[in-house]
Amino acid sequence: MRILRAAGRPAMPWSNGGGVTREVAVHPPGAGWDTFAWRVSLADVTRDGPYSPLPGVRRILTVADGAGLELTVDGTTRRLTDHCRPFAFPGGAETGSRLLDGPVVNLNVMLREGRAAATVERVRGHRVVAPVRRPADGAAEGPEAVLIVAVEGDTRLRTAGESEVRLARFDAALLTGPDAAPAEMRTDGTAALIALSAAGPADPARPEG
Repeated sequence: MRILRAAGRPAMPWSNGGGVTREVAVHPPGAGWDTFAWRVSLADVTRDGPYSPLPGVRRILTVADGAGLELTVDGTTRRLTDHCRPFAFPGGAETGSRLLDGPVVNLNVMLREGRAAATVERVRGHRVVAPVRRPADGAAEGPEAVLIVAVEGDTRLRTAGESEVRLARFDAALLTGPDAAPAEMRTDGTAALIALSAAGPADPARPEG
């Protein structure tokens, strides 16, 4: 289990000046915009404006802080707040957002179509999580990586034989590989549980929102 602390994450300003993005995790490790299979980040959004088009990328957006926003994707408007389910949409669509009442923080999952798939779930209370290796026949039995992001309150993790780890707000923990020990997770607020897997040839990335 790899702990990814929020403190010290570099902020990357948007080209339109509407906010900054902080990368939480990316695969393959160190991959850039043209080479990632999946990427998870937190974005501070401070003004209304369009999203940069990302053809070939599937996006899942979750409002993690703030009143929320109104997202317009190819002419269809959807109102997203911090109580809404994660929302999946194509990165290549013409997309713009309007803040409902001040700045927000968005949790963004980006998936290269045909290379990665994911589900994002808000979790409260207790859960045991672990990644699972994809069998040789390609039939997915479970996620190959699990990323836990503390969204509200504290999240505590414990693996067998290890001491408890506390995640403060926006800290994260990444579990990868078939040898990763299951982690017992408890949160007194809300955590985002992101299950990530490879997309097979007949299994394009179509995450559920």
